[in-house]
Amino acid sequence: MKTRTGNFPIGFIRGGLGSDGQNLDAVIAWMKENGLEAIDGIAPEEVKAVQAAGIRVGTINLKRSRDLMSPDKAKREDAVADVAEYIKANAAYGPLNYMVVMAPEDPGKSRAENFGYMAGSYGALVPVLEASKGRISIEGYPAPGALGCTPETLRALFKEIPSKSMGINFDPSHLVRMNIDYLRFLREFGDRIVHIHGKDADILVENYYDFGTEQPPTFARPVHFGAMHWRYAIPGHGVVRWVEAFRILKAVGYAGCVSIELEDANYTDTAENRKLGILLGASFLAGC
Repeated sequence: MKTRTGNFPIGFIRGGLGSDGQNLDAVIAWMKENGLEAIDGIAPEEVKAVQAAGIRVGTINLKRSRDLMSPDKAKREDAVADVAEYIKANAAYGPLNYMVVMAPEDPGKSRAENFGYMAGSYGALVPVLEASKGRISIEGYPAPGALGCTPETLRALFKEIPSKSMGINFDPSHLVRMNIDYLRFLREFGDRIVHIHGKDADILVENYYDFGTEQPPTFARPVHFGAMHWRYAIPGHGVVRWVEAFRILKAVGYAGCVSIELEDANYTDTAENRKLGILLGASFLAGC
Protein backbone atom coordinates (compact mmCIF):
# COMPACT_ATOMS: atom_id res chain seq x y z
CA MET A 1 0.00 0.00 0.00
CA LYS A 2 1.40 3.37 -1.08
CA THR A 3 0.20 6.95 -1.28
CA ARG A 4 -1.28 7.99 -4.63
CA THR A 5 0.75 11.21 -4.56
CA GLY A 6 4.45 10.49 -4.16
CA ASN A 7 4.13 6.70 -4.02
CA PHE A 8 5.30 6.68 -0.39
CA PRO A 9 5.05 3.29 1.39
CA ILE A 10 2.40 3.24 4.12
CA GLY A 11 2.89 1.52 7.45
CA PHE A 12 2.19 2.08 11.12
CA ILE A 13 3.72 2.38 14.57
CA ARG A 14 3.71 -1.01 16.25
CA GLY A 15 2.42 0.34 19.58
CA GLY A 16 -0.87 1.22 17.91
CA LEU A 17 -1.86 -2.44 18.04
CA GLY A 18 -1.65 -2.50 21.83
CA SER A 19 -1.14 -5.98 23.25
CA ASP A 20 -1.70 -7.47 19.79
CA GLY A 21 1.59 -5.90 18.71
CA GLN A 22 3.76 -7.98 21.03
CA ASN A 23 4.21 -11.00 18.75
CA LEU A 24 6.35 -9.80 15.85
CA ASP A 25 5.61 -12.82 13.63
CA ALA A 26 1.88 -12.22 14.04
CA VAL A 27 2.33 -8.50 13.34
CA ILE A 28 4.26 -9.23 10.14
CA ALA A 29 1.59 -11.70 9.00
CA TRP A 30 -1.16 -9.12 9.63
CA MET A 31 0.82 -6.49 7.72
CA LYS A 32 1.29 -8.79 4.75
CA GLU A 33 -2.41 -9.66 4.76
CA ASN A 34 -3.37 -5.98 4.66
CA GLY A 35 -0.69 -4.56 2.37
CA LEU A 36 1.15 -2.48 4.97
CA GLU A 37 4.76 -1.91 3.95
CA ALA A 38 6.55 -0.22 6.86
CA ILE A 39 6.76 -0.43 10.63
CA ASP A 40 8.03 1.81 13.42
CA GLY A 41 8.76 1.14 17.06
CA ILE A 42 10.61 -2.16 16.79
CA ALA A 43 13.70 -3.06 18.79
CA PRO A 44 17.09 -3.03 17.02
CA GLU A 45 17.38 -6.80 17.35
CA GLU A 46 14.10 -7.16 15.39
CA VAL A 47 15.23 -5.10 12.41
CA LYS A 48 16.77 -8.05 10.58
CA ALA A 49 13.56 -10.12 10.77
CA VAL A 50 11.47 -7.20 9.52
CA GLN A 51 13.83 -6.55 6.63
CA ALA A 52 13.87 -10.25 5.74
CA ALA A 53 10.09 -10.11 5.43
CA GLY A 54 10.42 -7.34 2.84
CA ILE A 55 9.08 -4.66 5.20
CA ARG A 56 10.71 -1.26 5.59
CA VAL A 57 11.77 0.06 8.96
CA GLY A 58 10.45 3.59 9.38
CA THR A 59 12.20 4.56 12.61
CA ILE A 60 13.59 2.96 15.73
CA ASN A 61 13.79 4.87 18.97
CA LEU A 62 16.95 6.64 20.06
CA LYS A 63 18.11 5.61 23.53
CA ARG A 64 18.87 7.97 26.45
CA SER A 65 17.46 11.05 24.76
CA ARG A 66 16.77 12.87 28.03
CA ASP A 67 20.29 12.15 29.27
CA LEU A 68 21.64 13.77 26.11
CA MET A 69 19.98 16.98 27.33
CA SER A 70 20.94 16.71 31.00
CA PRO A 71 22.38 19.71 32.87
CA ASP A 72 24.94 17.25 34.27
CA LYS A 73 27.94 17.41 31.91
CA ALA A 74 29.24 13.98 32.96
CA LYS A 75 25.83 12.39 32.29
CA ARG A 76 25.64 14.05 28.87
CA GLU A 77 29.12 12.86 27.93
CA ASP A 78 28.35 9.32 29.09
CA ALA A 79 25.10 9.35 27.09
CA VAL A 80 26.88 10.58 23.95
CA ALA A 81 29.41 7.75 24.20
CA ASP A 82 26.69 5.16 24.87
CA VAL A 83 24.43 6.36 22.06
CA ALA A 84 27.37 6.48 19.65
CA GLU A 85 28.04 2.79 20.33
CA TYR A 86 24.33 2.05 19.89
CA ILE A 87 24.35 3.71 16.47
CA LYS A 88 27.56 1.92 15.45
CA ALA A 89 26.09 -1.45 16.43
CA ASN A 90 22.95 -0.80 14.38
CA ALA A 91 24.92 0.21 11.29
CA ALA A 92 25.01 -3.46 10.27
CA TYR A 93 21.30 -3.17 9.37
CA GLY A 94 21.91 -0.37 6.89
CA PRO A 95 20.76 3.26 7.11
CA LEU A 96 18.30 3.78 9.95
CA ASN A 97 16.22 6.69 11.21
CA TYR A 98 16.31 7.32 14.97
CA MET A 99 13.12 8.84 16.32
CA VAL A 100 13.48 11.27 19.22
CA VAL A 101 11.50 13.93 21.04
CA MET A 102 13.83 16.68 22.19
CA ALA A 103 12.49 16.65 25.74
CA PRO A 104 15.09 17.85 28.29
CA GLU A 105 15.90 16.13 31.55
CA ASP A 106 15.04 19.34 33.39
CA PRO A 107 12.19 21.29 31.73
CA GLY A 108 12.62 23.94 34.42
CA LYS A 109 15.86 25.14 32.86
CA SER A 110 15.62 27.96 30.34
CA ARG A 111 14.97 26.94 26.75
CA ALA A 112 18.24 28.59 25.74
CA GLU A 113 20.17 26.53 28.28
CA ASN A 114 18.54 23.27 27.23
CA PHE A 115 19.13 24.19 23.59
CA GLY A 116 22.85 24.38 24.34
CA TYR A 117 22.83 20.90 25.87
CA MET A 118 20.90 19.53 22.88
CA ALA A 119 23.14 21.14 20.27
CA GLY A 120 26.31 20.01 22.03
CA SER A 121 25.26 16.37 22.41
CA TYR A 122 23.76 15.89 18.98
CA GLY A 123 26.61 17.76 17.35
CA ALA A 124 28.97 15.26 18.96
CA LEU A 125 26.92 12.39 17.45
CA VAL A 126 27.16 13.70 13.88
CA PRO A 127 30.38 11.84 12.93
CA VAL A 128 28.99 8.43 13.89
CA LEU A 129 25.63 9.21 12.28
CA GLU A 130 27.28 10.20 9.03
CA ALA A 131 29.58 7.16 9.04
CA SER A 132 26.61 4.81 9.51
CA LYS A 133 24.28 6.79 7.22
CA GLY A 134 21.93 7.10 10.18
CA ARG A 135 19.61 10.07 10.67
CA ILE A 136 17.98 11.66 13.68
CA SER A 137 14.22 11.98 13.16
CA ILE A 138 12.99 14.79 15.44
CA GLU A 139 9.32 14.54 16.31
CA GLY A 140 7.83 17.89 17.28
CA TYR A 141 5.70 16.61 20.14
CA PRO A 142 5.38 19.61 22.49
CA ALA A 143 6.23 17.77 25.70
CA PRO A 144 7.08 19.94 28.73
CA GLY A 145 10.11 22.02 27.79
CA ALA A 146 10.58 20.17 24.52
CA LEU A 147 12.62 21.77 21.74
CA GLY A 148 12.51 21.02 18.03
CA CYS A 149 8.74 21.57 17.97
CA THR A 150 8.64 24.93 16.22
CA PRO A 151 10.28 26.54 13.19
CA GLU A 152 12.24 28.88 15.48
CA THR A 153 14.15 26.17 17.33
CA LEU A 154 14.55 23.88 14.32
CA ARG A 155 15.96 26.74 12.29
CA ALA A 156 18.44 27.49 15.09
CA LEU A 157 19.37 23.81 15.47
CA PHE A 158 20.09 23.30 11.78
CA LYS A 159 22.20 26.45 11.77
CA GLU A 160 24.17 25.03 14.70
CA ILE A 161 24.35 21.53 13.17
CA PRO A 162 24.20 21.79 9.34
CA SER A 163 24.68 18.04 8.80
CA LYS A 164 21.76 16.37 7.01
CA SER A 165 22.06 13.55 9.53
CA MET A 166 19.82 15.80 11.64
CA GLY A 167 16.31 15.45 10.27
CA ILE A 168 12.64 15.89 11.06
CA ASN A 169 9.83 13.44 11.69
CA PHE A 170 6.92 15.31 10.08
CA ASP A 171 3.81 14.90 12.24
CA PRO A 172 1.29 17.54 11.14
CA SER A 173 -1.02 16.85 14.09
CA HIS A 174 1.37 18.57 16.50
CA LEU A 175 1.72 21.57 14.23
CA VAL A 176 -2.07 21.85 13.89
CA ARG A 177 -2.61 21.84 17.67
CA MET A 178 0.05 24.57 18.03
CA ASN A 179 -1.56 26.64 15.24
CA ILE A 180 1.57 26.39 13.07
CA ASP A 181 1.05 26.31 9.29
CA TYR A 182 2.11 22.74 8.48
CA LEU A 183 2.27 23.36 4.71
CA ARG A 184 4.48 26.41 5.14
CA PHE A 185 6.55 24.24 7.51
CA LEU A 186 7.05 21.71 4.70
CA ARG A 187 8.03 24.44 2.27
CA GLU A 188 10.73 25.61 4.67
CA PHE A 189 11.96 22.28 6.02
CA GLY A 190 10.94 19.78 3.34
CA ASP A 191 14.52 18.75 2.58
CA ARG A 192 14.97 17.85 6.26
CA ILE A 193 12.01 15.46 6.46
CA VAL A 194 13.24 11.88 6.96
CA HIS A 195 9.99 10.24 8.11
CA ILE A 196 6.26 10.97 8.40
CA HIS A 197 3.72 10.09 11.06
CA GLY A 198 0.30 9.58 9.55
CA LYS A 199 -1.68 11.35 12.26
CA ASP A 200 -4.29 14.06 11.89
CA ALA A 201 -5.84 16.57 14.27
CA ASP A 202 -9.38 17.88 14.51
CA ILE A 203 -10.07 21.39 15.79
CA LEU A 204 -13.04 21.47 18.18
CA VAL A 205 -14.21 24.93 17.20
CA GLU A 206 -17.45 24.89 19.22
CA ASN A 207 -15.50 24.47 22.45
CA TYR A 208 -13.90 27.88 22.08
CA TYR A 209 -17.23 29.45 23.07
CA ASP A 210 -17.59 27.40 26.25
CA PHE A 211 -13.99 27.41 27.42
CA GLY A 212 -12.07 30.20 25.70
CA THR A 213 -8.31 29.75 25.64
CA GLU A 214 -6.95 31.43 28.78
CA GLN A 215 -8.36 29.32 31.64
CA PRO A 216 -8.76 25.56 32.15
CA PRO A 217 -12.36 24.30 32.31
CA THR A 218 -14.04 24.10 35.71
CA PHE A 219 -16.09 20.94 35.19
CA ALA A 220 -15.44 19.46 31.74
CA ARG A 221 -12.57 17.14 30.90
CA PRO A 222 -10.48 17.14 27.73
CA VAL A 223 -11.10 14.37 25.23
CA HIS A 224 -8.68 11.45 25.31
CA PHE A 225 -5.67 12.10 23.05
CA GLY A 226 -6.53 15.78 22.98
CA ALA A 227 -7.50 18.91 24.90
CA MET A 228 -10.53 21.20 25.01
CA HIS A 229 -9.93 22.68 21.56
CA TRP A 230 -8.34 19.87 19.57
CA ARG A 231 -7.99 16.11 19.39
CA TYR A 232 -5.69 13.74 17.54
CA ALA A 233 -7.37 11.69 14.83
CA ILE A 234 -6.62 9.15 12.14
CA PRO A 235 -5.82 10.63 8.71
CA GLY A 236 -9.01 11.80 7.03
CA HIS A 237 -10.80 12.56 10.29
CA GLY A 238 -9.02 15.87 10.87
CA VAL A 239 -8.07 19.06 9.06
CA VAL A 240 -4.76 18.10 7.41
CA ARG A 241 -4.60 18.49 3.61
CA TRP A 242 -2.62 15.33 2.95
CA VAL A 243 -2.60 15.54 -0.86
CA GLU A 244 -0.99 18.98 -0.77
CA ALA A 245 1.48 17.85 1.89
CA PHE A 246 2.50 14.85 -0.23
CA ARG A 247 2.75 17.05 -3.32
CA ILE A 248 5.26 19.31 -1.56
CA LEU A 249 7.22 16.32 -0.25
CA LYS A 250 7.32 14.70 -3.68
CA ALA A 251 8.66 17.94 -5.17
CA VAL A 252 11.58 18.04 -2.70
CA GLY A 253 12.45 14.38 -3.34
CA TYR A 254 11.18 12.76 -0.15
CA ALA A 255 11.78 9.01 -0.37
CA GLY A 256 10.67 7.76 3.06
CA CYS A 257 7.56 6.17 4.51
CA VAL A 258 4.31 7.28 6.14
CA SER A 259 3.50 5.43 9.37
CA ILE A 260 0.05 5.63 10.96
CA GLU A 261 0.34 6.73 14.60
CA LEU A 262 -2.88 5.60 16.23
CA GLU A 263 -3.86 8.16 18.87
CA ASP A 264 -7.56 8.50 18.12
CA ALA A 265 -10.03 7.94 20.97
CA ASN A 266 -12.59 6.59 18.50
CA TYR A 267 -10.33 3.65 17.58
CA THR A 268 -8.43 2.63 20.71
CA ASP A 269 -11.04 1.00 22.94
CA THR A 270 -10.65 -2.58 21.62
CA ALA A 271 -8.06 -4.61 19.74
CA GLU A 272 -10.41 -4.84 16.77
CA ASN A 273 -10.94 -1.08 16.68
CA ARG A 274 -7.19 -0.47 16.86
CA LYS A 275 -6.68 -2.55 13.74
CA LEU A 276 -9.65 -0.86 12.08
CA GLY A 277 -8.27 2.61 12.87
CA ILE A 278 -4.87 1.78 11.42
CA LEU A 279 -6.36 0.30 8.26
CA LEU A 280 -8.85 3.15 7.77
CA GLY A 281 -6.08 5.70 8.12
CA ALA A 282 -3.84 3.76 5.74
CA SER A 283 -6.63 3.35 3.18
CA PHE A 284 -7.35 7.08 3.26
CA LEU A 285 -3.69 7.96 2.71
CA ALA A 286 -3.52 5.48 -0.18
CA GLY A 287 -6.09 7.63 -1.96
CA CYS A 288 -4.24 10.89 -1.29
